Amino acid sequence: MGDHTHSWAAAPGAAERARSVLAAAWSCTLTAEGTREELVGAHTVTDDGRVLLDVPEDGALPAAAICAPRGEPSAVLEFADVAPVPVRNRVRSRVWLAGWFSVEGGRLELRPTRVVLRRPSGALMVGADEFAAVAAGALTGAEARLLTHLADCHADAVERLTRLVDPASLQGAVRVRPLAVDRHGLTLRIERARTDGDVRLAFHAPADDVSQLTERMHVLLAQAAAASCPRPLQGQRADGDG
Repeated sequence: MGDHTHSWAAAPGAAERARSVLAAAWSCTLTAEGTREELVGAHTVTDDGRVLLDVPEDGALPAAAICAPRGEPSAVLEFADVAPVPVRNRVRSRVWLAGWFSVEGGRLELRPTRVVLRRPSGALMVGADEFAAVAAGALTGAEARLLTHLADCHADAVERLTRLVDPASLQGAVRVRPLAVDRHGLTLRIERARTDGDVRLAFHAPADDVSQLTERMHVLLAQAAAASCPRPLQGQRADGDG
């Protein structure tokens, strides 16, 4: 994966990416003192990065988390970042938070002491202070709706955007789908018969809301309209594959 990424493309930092994963995720996995449980719709994240969990007060998790011996983080939370558009290998990244639990207002509260973001390119440690200080990306709440609309209603626009991709990255491509979008750019997933890779198309300026994103996408499409059609896709159409 990641066979070609423009080195000049601006992108969110690791802390912002991690906060965005938590903001978009609907479920998480909690591990505490040998107890592991999947939690669905149970977490919220405060502005300063604490995670609040609604779990049964008489369950095993609160006791395991709160009674853990001091000296090491008492629990680990895992969040998966799943692409809203159906593609192979839909998990785009994972975030692990290790820290101490306490009880606040009848809910478990995890204050992270260690944060790890794992992406296809590798794992990154995120400073706890940086994680607490940064906010989720401005488009996080709208990303799923925007990407599914682009994939379902504007497949022609997605194909047109491939004109901005290095032709070498399109060799053997059988399908191109929108994988992710943030305030800095759009990422496309290029699927081949047995492998896949991602390419990133940077916006000319950050987009802080949906109206700005619409303008940034129009600029990309105008650039694509002025570009020549990549030879690999021309070959696919000539062979009847696309």
